[in-house]
Amino acid sequence: MNKDDLSDLRAEFDKFVHEKCSLDPESGANQNPDAGDKEDEEAVPQFVDALTSKLLAPAHSGVYLSRLDIKRIAEAIDESIPIKERVKMVRALFRHTTKKEYLKEAFTEVDKHINGRILIYKELAENFPSSKSIFDEQIAKAQKTMRMFHTIIEDFQEIEPTSDPMFV
Repeated sequence: MNKDDLSDLRAEFDKFVHEKCSLDPESGANQNPDAGDKEDEEAVPQFVDALTSKLLAPAHSGVYLSRLDIKRIAEAIDESIPIKERVKMVRALFRHTTKKEYLKEAFTEVDKHINGRILIYKELAENFPSSKSIFDEQIAKAQKTMRMFHTIIEDFQEIEPTSDPMFV
């Protein structure tokens, strides 16, 4: 390698660093992959905000649903959602909900994940009897959350593509 080749390589490297690693917000580098995009700002059905606040908080729901859990729920009902913040993933999952059947399928999958956690809690409660009261409390919260799903399904009004929103 001669000196000119090294200069060219250095210039190319400096250009790459400037374009891809800059802290300058104008350059587009270092953007948060969880940052919102236009799709994240779309309107969602009314129940979604209440659902996310209760479902995604283990203190309310009794279980922790990870991003991977939400992704698996989506895949089980033939939906494709990107892995982002959990709230954005749940919003994306229910963004275009117009049918009760879709809600039933989605909540059935969520129930499966919650029931899996309940089984783990029961096994832990058996193996660690002094912690049984803690696990029983979490199980009760999880069961209450699953009952909330049935209420959401019952209260949901289907929207037909031809419906006039002024007369629904």
